[in-house]
Amino acid sequence: MRYLYHLPLSPYSRKVRLVLAEKHLPVELRAEKVWERRVEYLELNPAGTVPTLIEDNGLVIADSNVICEYLEEAYPDTPLLGRTLAERVEVRRLVAWFDGKFAQEVSRNLLGEKLMKRLAGRGNPDAAALRMGYVGLRHHLQYLGWLAETRKWLAGGTISLADFTAAAHLSALDFIGDVDWSLSQPAHDWYAQVKSRPSFRGLLTDRMPGMTPPEHYADLDF
Repeated sequence: MRYLYHLPLSPYSRKVRLVLAEKHLPVELRAEKVWERRVEYLELNPAGTVPTLIEDNGLVIADSNVICEYLEEAYPDTPLLGRTLAERVEVRRLVAWFDGKFAQEVSRNLLGEKLMKRLAGRGNPDAAALRMGYVGLRHHLQYLGWLAETRKWLAGGTISLADFTAAAHLSALDFIGDVDWSLSQPAHDWYAQVKSRPSFRGLLTDRMPGMTPPEHYADLDF
């Protein structure tokens, strides 16, 4: 059996879950409270982060980008990195954008402050970080909207890892009600397309104790 150690609202875990589902690869999810730094988990992934994938043959793969590259090589029937060198460059550029720049300017300041701090018992959200996160989110939604308006999918003519990476970050923020979709209609319409794919269903059923997502979170016609 294939296992994925994850956190439900970790954008990096969500990205891998989307790729696994898109490639029709069954997986058993195991929630890992990374702030507890379990010795058994650190033996699997010394970085102590999620996600970590354990393959059927026992192969341990840590880090979402390494996992996604592995899945692309091991299960190429559903390609998600593009078909030409130019497409693969653009997909990787956008994956780096959302996992790097977006995560630093938005996810860390909003999801990190509002959720991860509470789960780890590290106090209340920092107001300055929240303000920076909301400003960053507006700018990123405008850029994402431009991509969606000028291309069929974010990196070009076919859906790719770039779309699933962006959607993973935005879906986690949408769960906590932090995405104002009225800021960009093209971004909204793109997300509605990604959200409607069968591979997204598992994410839309996620729930966390003490947290209720907004009504539109699981609504495909939001």
